[in-house]
Amino acid sequence: MRPGTEQRVLDAAEELFFTRGIAATPIDAVLERAGVSSATLYRGYPSKEALVAAALDRRHDEWTAAWDRAVERATDDRARLLAVFDALDAFRSTPSGSRWCAFLGTAAEYVDAPQELRTVLDRETDTLRRRLTEAARPLVGDGAPALAAQLLLVVSGSLAMRLRDPGADSATARAVAEALLP
Repeated sequence: MRPGTEQRVLDAAEELFFTRGIAATPIDAVLERAGVSSATLYRGYPSKEALVAAALDRRHDEWTAAWDRAVERATDDRARLLAVFDALDAFRSTPSGSRWCAFLGTAAEYVDAPQELRTVLDRETDTLRRRLTEAARPLVGDGAPALAAQLLLVVSGSLAMRLRDPGADSATARAVAEALLP
């Protein structure tokens, strides 16, 4: 698939799947939005799940880049750890941002996710856990994995709460996270 075509397909998939829902979005809607034929789509992605996985992979990379930018702006170890919340708010305001977490939505829709989706969902969780652990280590040393697990729960809860309050930012989650820090 040509890069421009692939971009259009992934843009359409991301927009439709992560705003309407994966099960509620037929492949025909993605084809129409992207302006490609089914033959073109299936040459690049042999199944709907493969397309969802590719859209999530791209989203993971964009989210990680947003988090990197937030960390770069941080001035100390505490701010670097809490930068995840700055990144959540910054990412939400991008064209890729959605009403809530595409990874949580996908996990909710695919209770028994096929391996190609399980791999990308696990990658995202592992990235969050690893990066939070690394950022926590200068603050709490050997307690970093435990603090990272707590912060992962706070981050996930913040993303899930956006379903209840679409205008919510990460201020409350950040306050909870700050209360967990020494």
